Amino acid sequence: MEIKVLGPGCAKCSKTEKIIQEVISETGADATVEKVTDMMEIASYGVFGTPSVVIDNEVKSVGKVPKKDDIKAWIGK
Repeated sequence: MEIKVLGPGCAKCSKTEKIIQEVISETGADATVEKVTDMMEIASYGVFGTPSVVIDNEVKSVGKVPKKDDIKAWIGK
């Protein structure tokens, strides 16, 4: 599973990445996390708010820090 955190590197983007890493650690999910800071690449996903979360090329969250329960549901844990 490939998870991307889209954002310029703001505090909310960093918090989102940290929460995702915690969920992966807690659940043992087989996933990689990539931070995407390039605005052109972020725009290619059609999102205009950050942080955004993309899992296996599907946008799951835009413009907010997701809750742990939401992330667990997205990764099927």
